[in-house]
Amino acid sequence: MRIGKIIGTVTATRKDERLTGCKLMLTQPLNDGQPAGDPLVAVDTVGAGIGEIVLFATGAASRHAANRQQSPIDAAIVGIIDSIDLAK
Repeated sequence: MRIGKIIGTVTATRKDERLTGCKLMLTQPLNDGQPAGDPLVAVDTVGAGIGEIVLFATGAASRHAANRQQSPIDAAIVGIIDSIDLAK
């Protein structure tokens, strides 16, 4: 799993039928709280909103998280982060 921030939504009227009913969110991966790499489109499985910090999975784990093993999903939001505590 990785940490990201929801920076937008994606609306696709025409899409693969296996994505029907999926909420798509634009997710910015983070590293130490800073943007890390290009934003990606992730299927939202937990009801995340814009501005929230989330956990997301990629690859086969994302299809399992979305309970859509045969769908063309390669990223899924699997948790909303309330807080992060780092050991010092």
